[in-house]
Amino acid sequence: MKMKRTLSALTAGLLIAATAACGGNSPAPEAASSNETRDVANADSKLITMITNEPANPFWKASGDAVTAEGKSLGYDVTVLAHNGDTKKEGDMVDSAITNKSAAVIMDPANADGSIGAVQKLVAAGIPVFLVNAEINQQGLAKSQLVSNNAQGAALGAEEFVKKMDGKGKYVELIGPASDNNAATRSNGFKTVLSQYPDLKLLDSQVANWDQKLGHDKMQSMLQAHPDIEGVIAGNDQMALGAIAAIKEAGKLDDITVGGFDGNPDAAAAVEGGNLDYSVLQPVVDFSKQAVIQADSYLKSGKTGVDEEKQSFDCYLITKENVETYSDFTLKN
Repeated sequence: MKMKRTLSALTAGLLIAATAACGGNSPAPEAASSNETRDVANADSKLITMITNEPANPFWKASGDAVTAEGKSLGYDVTVLAHNGDTKKEGDMVDSAITNKSAAVIMDPANADGSIGAVQKLVAAGIPVFLVNAEINQQGLAKSQLVSNNAQGAALGAEEFVKKMDGKGKYVELIGPASDNNAATRSNGFKTVLSQYPDLKLLDSQVANWDQKLGHDKMQSMLQAHPDIEGVIAGNDQMALGAIAAIKEAGKLDDITVGGFDGNPDAAAAVEGGNLDYSVLQPVVDFSKQAVIQADSYLKSGKTGVDEEKQSFDCYLITKENVETYSDFTLKN
């Protein structure tokens, strides 16, 4: 049984602190951290290269569009390339960025481990790198790593899922690819909350790689194996929308609670239409713009303007009660 309750959207927190200047009695300046050292090979270039994942996905398209718009507003030319999760393609695009003498590269890395080499290559070429959405498993290479607060967002979504399920019932989970740290962070965040409710029973979990068709196919198989499913919690909206299509085909749309993650326009429309119970909005537009702002700051001053390489942006909850305030990956209070 689905329950509809009014929830306020959380306020996204963003702490951007100015880097403190170092002082001392010695005439020689103190050694700067890697994030504060200006060593730019193409300092006079006005080209920013954006290497993203899959622009057919509304989330990654929004990221590329935000980088392009912000870059142009600051006087840069922006080229957007897509690796589609393939580290080989990502490597080729890194080579292209180097050949084209990019001033900076903004990248949504294809693989937490497998993309480290690509970032190292750019750094060795004197091109500063700013990562968005996904992280790499090494610090000190990228000037910034800007991501959604996936643990906070997962907890937010799981708490709403509990309410929609009335704290009980049988459910399944759709998970993103193992190569993306966000997938594990969200799944673990879901478990941390849902494990506190003994009357919620996890029947199955399947990896659907953030893909809508795969989400449909995996959901179809789980419905056949578990006809008593009452809920689906998904690591992103595309998988959730695929699951909804399979549930609709099975004639069970009114009986199964479905929750998503990303806050893309199709998901918001599904929430408004009552097919998707909620989505967790990632502030992808905000942190993508911030990546450009920090790149511009670094190119001009040798400093990103923030204290930390890793920066986390809080997520929002989209429900039927507040969806009218949503527009293009932005939820305004």
